[in-house]
Amino acid sequence: MPTLVLPFPAIDPVLIEFGPFAIRWYALAYVAGLLLGWYYMRRLVSADGLWRGTPHPSLLQVDDFVVYATLGTILGGRIGYVLLYSPDYYLSNPAEILQVWTGGMSFHGGFLGVVAAMIVFAWRHKLSLWTLFDLAGTVAPIGLFFGRIANFINGELWGRPSDVPWAMVFPGAGPEPRHPSQLYEAALEGVLLFVVTALVVRAGGYRRPGLVAGVFALGYGIARSVSELYRVPDAHIGYFQFGLTMGIILSLPMIAAGLFAIARALSRPPATETEPAGDA
Repeated sequence: MPTLVLPFPAIDPVLIEFGPFAIRWYALAYVAGLLLGWYYMRRLVSADGLWRGTPHPSLLQVDDFVVYATLGTILGGRIGYVLLYSPDYYLSNPAEILQVWTGGMSFHGGFLGVVAAMIVFAWRHKLSLWTLFDLAGTVAPIGLFFGRIANFINGELWGRPSDVPWAMVFPGAGPEPRHPSQLYEAALEGVLLFVVTALVVRAGGYRRPGLVAGVFALGYGIARSVSELYRVPDAHIGYFQFGLTMGIILSLPMIAAGLFAIARALSRPPATETEPAGDA
């Protein structure tokens, strides 16, 4: 047992209640991620120096895209969680499938949902799909950060037993101190990945469509896999062979896709100032 265990900051998952209606931190995390991501994306498409001849969406198109991305995130995240993590439970309790405010969202499902939304949006607006991927990859860490903080507030997705000085006893997880793995994920998938993608953008990443998206996919896959080493997998799924978890298995295709996108982007010459610029 550790000599010092940090107390878990028991925060009520419900911020405000109005009769039968409640505003939860979990829902606010998604709202904050989407609003800040929308604001950041508008700033990015307005900075012509980041693009230097690479066609990119207009401000109005960004506003429209956020609606698509929101639907893709929520629908994909929930459907992914239901199908990948708890199919038997939700088959027996179908009415709870729509109760997204109670928690239960899969990042990998949300990722696929956003990809589907981007494909439709790019086709309808005749935009470069790789450029949309780049923009989404730049702002996604914002939502990931707030989502993991919400997991921590809810006291869910806790870590494995540990004797580190910052271990915590989570309500419902037994008496053992555990890694606050939600905060590890917030730091790696949110803060670190945000900084890395921002640096790639500042270094001219948007001039090679697909590069920033590849860095995000690769970075997330690695960050999630590392975090899984400290996190307890869902009890009804457990561990697979060689100690793999569902989170690691689902991250492997993202790592492969990220490497492919990076190699593809670097194999093509960057856009130059002499190429036609515009909002596409």
